[in-house]
Amino acid sequence: MHHLLCGLAANPALPSGLVDRLLAMADAEIDHQLGRRADLGRARAVTLAGRDEALGVWLAYEGGLTAADVDPTVQPLVALALLDEGTGDPEWARLLAADPVVRHREKLAACPGLPPDVVETLAADPDVRVVAELALWTAPDTAARLARHPHAEVRRAVAVNEATPPDTLAALVGGEGLPPARSCLVCDRDEPAFTHSPDCSRLDCDLRPGASCDGSHESTALDTLWAALKNPATPAEAVAGFADHPSTVLRWALAARPGLPPETYARLAADPTPGVRADLAENPAIDDPLIHTLADDTSPEVRRALAHNPRLPLDVLARLAATTRIGGTLLPRIASATTAEIEELARSPHAVVRMLLAERRDLPAGVRDALADDPDAKVAKSIAPHPGLAEARLRAMVDRFGVQVVARVAANPDATPALLEQLARHRPPVRKAFREIARHPRATAPALLPCLTDERAAPLAARHPALLPEVVGELLSDPAAPVAEAAAANPSLPLTVMEELIRRATDGRASGLLDGLPEGKGV
Repeated sequence: MHHLLCGLAANPALPSGLVDRLLAMADAEIDHQLGRRADLGRARAVTLAGRDEALGVWLAYEGGLTAADVDPTVQPLVALALLDEGTGDPEWARLLAADPVVRHREKLAACPGLPPDVVETLAADPDVRVVAELALWTAPDTAARLARHPHAEVRRAVAVNEATPPDTLAALVGGEGLPPARSCLVCDRDEPAFTHSPDCSRLDCDLRPGASCDGSHESTALDTLWAALKNPATPAEAVAGFADHPSTVLRWALAARPGLPPETYARLAADPTPGVRADLAENPAIDDPLIHTLADDTSPEVRRALAHNPRLPLDVLARLAATTRIGGTLLPRIASATTAEIEELARSPHAVVRMLLAERRDLPAGVRDALADDPDAKVAKSIAPHPGLAEARLRAMVDRFGVQVVARVAANPDATPALLEQLARHRPPVRKAFREIARHPRATAPALLPCLTDERAAPLAARHPALLPEVVGELLSDPAAPVAEAAAANPSLPLTVMEELIRRATDGRASGLLDGLPEGKGV
């Protein structure tokens, strides 16, 4: 019974009066479904938020609540969500800055637009977690001050913050001009020297795996360096020398950065770690000679990453397609190809290149149709979902390649109801096609019925509004709860059945749920 009511709560066709009757049941799971209704309204949102603060937080972020609806002393998390959205009362920030719950002050520290006095209060908070959270999000001037904080965890957070001034980030990298940190999360908990075991059995422990401190706070210092190297606001001259650093994670942090000297990228291209070279290969800042060098890299991971570089020359793409399994995805260089380049790619003798081009969904009609007629199944499979393809071409594609393209043809937004019915009856059946048909807006009742035989497609089909009302009613008693719940959410469910389900729930008669439903509307 309960899963049916949850489905009913999500049913867009549920009349307002029945929504209110479900709301009166005060059930947490039903409430969460009601909270996602487009027609919820402010009064219902306030009721739901008053029963469940977590749901209230979600409603606050979704715009369902205003500052007038919330008491920050009763629902601090909802108030914090509104502050985070910029729609809360600024006075709440002053109240919450003194909240005894650390987690509340920590969430407040992440909110934008805090009054200056609240920022100062949080910067002096006795709990380092609050100060570190502030350091992650605060404005440049406060970030610069917090870079001198005695706790290493706060400095690490400053290094992450992209609003931190470049000279401050450079100081965090080089250590010049900053007093040494006096503590870190590791030595706060245990006497140095100490290394946190990845298999730590302490239930209250929140140290990162491998965190260590021998008195120099070394793991936090390494994390700070890594964050500063990843931070795009850190000056290139402050980080370029790390291309030869013994730490793999630091070299890796450089590989995706723009604006580094060409010699730094060249050193990274010789890095012994494939992951470093792969991130470098995808970096649009590398030059053409380095692109050609990486195209011959021995690692498939590196060559595959290079294929995703938006500056990739088309001749290099052809080389990669011949040696590397790239997969069916729209590559950035393909997405930005000019009309002339599209024509060139469409004439490629390499089927993989034509397949990659076919992943675009805005091809000129002539190119699109030519790829749909391509003799290679890979190309046809990629082009099959392209809008604008005529039904005759889609049918011809299925005739040529059968199960290899059926699911992708079913995903075509212009597939006709008749074609979807044909694909649903295809022999042998194609399970992936059932899922595409079940979510297709043009699917008809005859096309949807075979989809109900597939475990993953059945809930999608049970929710489809084209399904006949009598079938929807029968699915309410399906042994698979997700299917029955989806049927209850189907807008084609007859009003009499909706009323009966809620009446029985209200009466508390869960057993024999469907006995006596109106004829033809149940099972």
